[in-house]
Amino acid sequence: MPAPFPELWNYIPEEILIQIFYYLSLRDRYTVFQVCRQWATAVSSSSVWHFTEISCDSEDEEGMLQSLLQFLSQIKHLKIVFDQSKEVNRKNVTRILDVLAKRNHKLQQLCIVCHGENPYFYSGQDILQSIRNICDTKNQIDLQHIDFRKMPFTLDDELVELLATTNPNLHSLFINNRTLVCNVAPDTIRKVLRACPRLSALGVYYASLSDEVFQELLKPERAAFTHLDIFCERLDKYIPVISEELWAAVSQKHPQLCVDLEFDHTVPACKIPRILKLNIPVSTLQLNTYNYMVDQIRFVTQSYSSTLKKLTLQTTSSEDLNSSLVDLARQCRNLLEIHCYCVVSREVVEAFLTHCPSLKQYTLKVTKERHPWKPVTVQ
Repeated sequence: MPAPFPELWNYIPEEILIQIFYYLSLRDRYTVFQVCRQWATAVSSSSVWHFTEISCDSEDEEGMLQSLLQFLSQIKHLKIVFDQSKEVNRKNVTRILDVLAKRNHKLQQLCIVCHGENPYFYSGQDILQSIRNICDTKNQIDLQHIDFRKMPFTLDDELVELLATTNPNLHSLFINNRTLVCNVAPDTIRKVLRACPRLSALGVYYASLSDEVFQELLKPERAAFTHLDIFCERLDKYIPVISEELWAAVSQKHPQLCVDLEFDHTVPACKIPRILKLNIPVSTLQLNTYNYMVDQIRFVTQSYSSTLKKLTLQTTSSEDLNSSLVDLARQCRNLLEIHCYCVVSREVVEAFLTHCPSLKQYTLKVTKERHPWKPVTVQ
């Protein structure tokens, strides 16, 4: 008589179980841990925990998180996702970060993602203090990748400089988190580049850039720089723009450089043409301005046709817009994604499908529909 199905699991080698458990969510790992001794041993392997995403989104997860704190010391790449509108979630996140600061000397990557609304008068100081604790030199953590793009708490010069000086082996640092105020000065970014010679990817506000920052990138000893992610917002109207000459020099020094540019709706329309320069190797461009964008689209077509991979537009419908988009489709043949959040002509849709062989996704509507508009995946 064949063995009952559940007993077959007893014959699966531990290394196979480890490979399976590696792909489980945190909650499923917690369930596995309680099944039997064999599974508990397998799920406790450090290989299972190297890449871990922790969700702190409900009160019933508090007990589970408490049981799994013992595994935090094994995590190398950590992503924390939580709704910051609830106090219990914020407490769980600070507890996790504080345990990491004391126990984890292996942590290499930290990503924090918030997806709720900030309570009134809440500025995330508890979370930011726990991040400072991680940077305490006696904790011996050496982060290589930091991503705070979706953590909507205002970062300041002191914290950003601390992140850089205590983690000199940083490869990527993203602090363009779309808060209302940018409190990171260009001089701090210059210090970051000096403190982290291996840094190759950086996400910042446009207001945090300057000629001096670009001169730092041009130094002969500077390692290859490959990614610059820039967020432009209302305060940019008060600061000088980076010159065409500096963009050309940096692009020549770092030929693999890709630039992602996002314009917030608060950027004055007159400032956009001044920020966009011919020699920027733009890979992703988001024009979320709701202004008349035909002239900018024509400039993009002329300047970025060989580098542009993704374009997002929040603008208004017109025949001129349709004409400029058709021309863009014909010229930007490397485009992977196009998202236009206003009604366009059917000719525009056909132009992108015909002339962009690498197109993966598009949001192009020929009639008004209820929002949110969902993108179409090209098969």
